[in-house]
Amino acid sequence: MKIAILPGDGIGPEIIEQAVKVLNALGEKFEMESAPVGGAGYVAHGHPLPDATLKLATEADAILFGAVGDWKYDTLERALRPEQAILGLRKNLGLFANLRPAILYPELAGASTLKPEVVSGLDILIIRELTGDIYFGKPRGVRIAPDGPFEGEREGFDTMRYAESEIRRIAHVGFQAARKRGKRLTSVDKANVLETFQFWKDIVTDVHKEYPDVALEHMYVDNAAMQLVRAPKKFDVIVTGNMFGDILSDAAAMLTGSIGMLPSASLDANNKGLYEPSHGSAPDIAGKGIANPLATILSAAMMLRYSLNLPEQAVRIESAVKKVLADGLRTADIHEAGTTRVGTSDMGAAVVKALG
Repeated sequence: MKIAILPGDGIGPEIIEQAVKVLNALGEKFEMESAPVGGAGYVAHGHPLPDATLKLATEADAILFGAVGDWKYDTLERALRPEQAILGLRKNLGLFANLRPAILYPELAGASTLKPEVVSGLDILIIRELTGDIYFGKPRGVRIAPDGPFEGEREGFDTMRYAESEIRRIAHVGFQAARKRGKRLTSVDKANVLETFQFWKDIVTDVHKEYPDVALEHMYVDNAAMQLVRAPKKFDVIVTGNMFGDILSDAAAMLTGSIGMLPSASLDANNKGLYEPSHGSAPDIAGKGIANPLATILSAAMMLRYSLNLPEQAVRIESAVKKVLADGLRTADIHEAGTTRVGTSDMGAAVVKALG
């Protein structure tokens, strides 16, 4: 089993190091190969997604990804910015389904921004379509407005597009996930304003005919955002488009106490995937040894479950994380009175120890 290790920028190398330590402690025979990506890829090879890195990711059975981005690259043209690496990987590898579980561990109920009675027991799954929508739609760019009230002025424009097959395949992922959980699926759209999402709603409704055992609810994205902070436990599985999923999954992350606790999987049609924490590269704390590695470690557990067919080992890692939290160990982002504050490396070492 070959794993491509892509640490990236900022805190990426620090948190990936801890996840690799955990994987090595499982007793399995993994072949791991590292390559630069993001800003590191640009420095090494003049491009955020070097050809060799893409080749490694294509040939590997799974990809463990850190984070990309740093303010020092903000002056580069858009095609060379670090963030283009993750967009390029998603598009080139066909990683269309992004799974982001948001689980509140009982020990972290006090770290959530919501009252414990509102958020305790939270366990939802957000499924985000990852290769379509306004992020990839064309035409796009900056031009002189050809019409409208500001005709003749410079304007920026992007295009929101979804093909029927794109919506159908992510809808199937959503219904199948809901069938394995609480059999409730919420499809989030903006059908009252956007033609693209009226089309989305119509297709999801049609796919629902194949899953009569799953209850389907449609919800506008603004209402969904409100309900996530008002009554988050009303959700089981959420399926939505690329842009809405990007926003809602980060909101859900904070319900769990910290975005440093939220793993993710981006899968193709055959369950080959890229696994990464949902947080960013956090260049302001890079090198300080205080970043939370648990989202990356839990992403490695998702990799074992979905792409490498090692569900027992995934459970071992998840149980080890629960034990570490139960023992009162906390990184800075989830630290509170009565717990022990530890750094990145110590948290990784504690998870390795708990595996025993």
